[in-house]
Amino acid sequence: MSRRWDTLEVDGTPMRCYLTLPDDARGLGTIAGVLVCMHAPGVDDFILGICDRLANAGFAAIAPDLYHRQTEPQDNPLKRMAHLKDAEIVTDLGSALTHLRGLGEMDAMRTAVVGFCMGGRLAYVHASEDPSVSAAVVFYGGNMFDPWGEGPTPFERLATLHTPVLGLYGDDDENPSPEDVAKVDAELTRLDKWHEFHSYPDAGHAFMNDARPSYRAEAAADAWQRCIAFLAERLR
Repeated sequence: MSRRWDTLEVDGTPMRCYLTLPDDARGLGTIAGVLVCMHAPGVDDFILGICDRLANAGFAAIAPDLYHRQTEPQDNPLKRMAHLKDAEIVTDLGSALTHLRGLGEMDAMRTAVVGFCMGGRLAYVHASEDPSVSAAVVFYGGNMFDPWGEGPTPFERLATLHTPVLGLYGDDDENPSPEDVAKVDAELTRLDKWHEFHSYPDAGHAFMNDARPSYRAEAAADAWQRCIAFLAERLR
């Protein structure tokens, strides 16, 4: 596996992106790619680890720093998240994925989006804007019913979703709550959008993050296996 930071200019500011490539990436144009949407703390050790794990599973991965427009450092990630706008996020994620697709190692037609927490919400947003991605994996994505800035909510954007979705949730989560997940599930069913949801008992928000008390090893292992199997199927 190789890993590096690439810097893109987006809307006049530098946006750093963490990029990983599998060991067999030799410029053959055959590697499938995954856009990784960060959680509220940013592109931290957890997100870096997710990119590394994707590369070890045979995928290229890129995780853009969506806080690049913020010039004042904030200790509280929720305050930083409050400054994000969906329209800018769409631009940022699209720029990162275009960069990934342009690499010589990549098969530009085989890409997916994966997100955690805030990033799960953003995975829905991106997949609703970019019908060329072949899969979306949402880990406990909340805040589905409010827009960030002007424009439709992620829930309203589901009408333009043309990407199969794997949703992985915890029964003890409060955002999204089981009721929120059921509402999204029902709307995707009503819209006849392909999706598969799994919810884990005794697991809450951020059950994938082994640096937090919320970590649930059994649920995390099963969810990751489902994620990789889904990506392999959809990106083959």
